[in-house]
Amino acid sequence: MTDELPVHISREELHALDVPASFETTGSFDIRLVNHAEALHLHLHLDDPLSEVADIDAGNHYIEADSERLVRVTVDRDRVTDEGLLGKLKVASAYGAQTRWIDIELAEPAPEQRSVQVDESLAQPQHTTQESEPVVENPTALVLGLALVSVLVATVAAVSIADPLVAGGALVVVGGVLLALFFLLQ
Repeated sequence: MTDELPVHISREELHALDVPASFETTGSFDIRLVNHAEALHLHLHLDDPLSEVADIDAGNHYIEADSERLVRVTVDRDRVTDEGLLGKLKVASAYGAQTRWIDIELAEPAPEQRSVQVDESLAQPQHTTQESEPVVENPTALVLGLALVSVLVATVAAVSIADPLVAGGALVVVGGVLLALFFLLQ
């Protein structure tokens, strides 16, 4: 919900301004201009520190008799430091005859509290309706088959190439397969 800063005009006498002394917000806000008498022009101005981080829709506003008008003040939160910012808003009626200053404090927004709603059913074990089947019926047979293929390839390579280096590599493959079989069958 957007914060609103009320400004009452001509409530007790013509062109009189009734404004709060200060206003605190965490971001963009609306100024609610409430005119209690005849139509008039009102001037709004942000001071230098505030105008560096905020923009006002327009400076001069015509307010009909006995009416209300919202004026948007857009705050760029990325330009406000973590400590916040203190600035002033000038409100003037009757071409400056009535002027009020409002202290505007842009405070750091409160951190959002995120919570997850957990009901009691989460504590109960979940029942699975479909059990996953293994990809291979007997993984030991698959490992033995791959071991046999690797020994055959190493033996064929050692015999056909007849190089001592290839024969040594074939012996390493056979030794690795025998070691794997030892651990597999234990």
